[in-house]
Amino acid sequence: SRAPSLPPVPPTPFPRAQCDSLVVLFGATAGAYGAKLGSDERELILLVWQVVDLPSKKVGTLHKSLVKADNLDLSDQCREVSGLTPEGLGKAEPLDRVLQQFSQLVSSDLKVLGRSSYTLCSDGQLLIRQVLHPETSKKNFLLSDCFYSFYDLRKEFHTCYPSSAPVKDQTIKTMAEYLGLGTDETEEDFGVWQVKTMVAIIFSMLSESCNHIFTEPETVKYKYETGPCSKSETVDSETVIRARGLPWQSSDQDIARFFKGLNIAKGGVALCLNAQGRRNGEALVRFVNSEQRDLALERHKHHMGSRYIEVKSREEMNFVLMGGTLNRSGLSPPPCKLPCLSPPAYAAFQTAAVIPAEAALYQPQALLPTTRAPQASAAAPPTVTYYPAQAAQLYMNYTAYYPSPPVSPTTVGYIAAPPGAVAAAAATATHTPILPQPGALVRMQGLPYNTGMKEILSFFQGYQYAPDDYNGLIQLSDQARSVLQAPKEWVCL
Repeated sequence: SRAPSLPPVPPTPFPRAQCDSLVVLFGATAGAYGAKLGSDERELILLVWQVVDLPSKKVGTLHKSLVKADNLDLSDQCREVSGLTPEGLGKAEPLDRVLQQFSQLVSSDLKVLGRSSYTLCSDGQLLIRQVLHPETSKKNFLLSDCFYSFYDLRKEFHTCYPSSAPVKDQTIKTMAEYLGLGTDETEEDFGVWQVKTMVAIIFSMLSESCNHIFTEPETVKYKYETGPCSKSETVDSETVIRARGLPWQSSDQDIARFFKGLNIAKGGVALCLNAQGRRNGEALVRFVNSEQRDLALERHKHHMGSRYIEVKSREEMNFVLMGGTLNRSGLSPPPCKLPCLSPPAYAAFQTAAVIPAEAALYQPQALLPTTRAPQASAAAPPTVTYYPAQAAQLYMNYTAYYPSPPVSPTTVGYIAAPPGAVAAAAATATHTPILPQPGALVRMQGLPYNTGMKEILSFFQGYQYAPDDYNGLIQLSDQARSVLQAPKEWVCL
């Protein structure tokens, strides 16, 4: 008899690279301190660091360097906490020279300890992501590669001691208190105590009782990756923000530079257009996780040139978007890279919290084809139906669709008519009626140039067309009109 076959052996995962040397880094700005570090766009004025060799538990020389800021006006909190003065900072070196000295001194200390590579370790992510990267980007000089990978001591500490406080509530002082270390900050100069205490915390994590290993550093993306999102990818609304007040000529790369230091998802910048197809100074930005989104919200009213940019979360949005995707082939050429269209100005939006998704469709009254002049007035259609949340996707190419307003300035005008009037008018009309009764007309904008009937029908897969009305699909330049069956076929949330 044949011997039973053995189950396949799973492949052995590659061991993660273990870090041997850390550079413990601490910094301060001329403005806010602690949890609000970097939220006020103030410049860096202090850097303190020390090299730590993990296997031998040896340390290098502790270095403290003042940084000369362009604006030496210190906040009251900064003066009180740091004890620094504008006079002392006026004699310091600018940031680019301080960073050059940092690289030289770290290399020298590593050579003494017999090491060649290292990874930064900071108290949280604010110093790296919210201070160093944005400031160097504004001053137009590049950071060295070591600033694109670092360990968050708070996360490492919570991994080593799961019963400690949550990561967002950790500070150097709370971590020291948890381990029973000294917490008298007045014994040392500002910055020196913080670095020495961080080194003591790391040595405690390396003890035999914990035996912590530094293997998974935080990473900062070098550049923003353009391209389409996967159609099967689900977009978490907790990772999306809306930026408002952008210069009309700003591109996706300009927006990515504004959020320098934070990781934006691939193809995660969508420039919004108004009903006329022009940029309206707004953009939707999707980050890789909610933690990055929360850091982005701290850049509210930061400046892009001379303009300040408003950054708001999804819950604060005062408009509703309907998003979908078609094949990216045949996209509009620049500058219309991401045609994300907001509903037209004639619609009245309700911003109550009951709206569960980023999608809305408006059911118009019965519509009648006519040559009515655009200046005629009519009541806006009521908001009655919503698409399900899974339809609201942030893709490379947005297609917004909504019914034509009663006075739409297009080649075909529409007026409101009571039920039954459409059928009566259709008998005497000189052209083929577009909308049977009952039904709903939907206008789509932002379509790729080569979109045909097959692609549009595929886009509305899951929603039933009126019988024998597939040839009711009319191509008008970059717009299309399509006839859907009664609204009862739509999902109402």
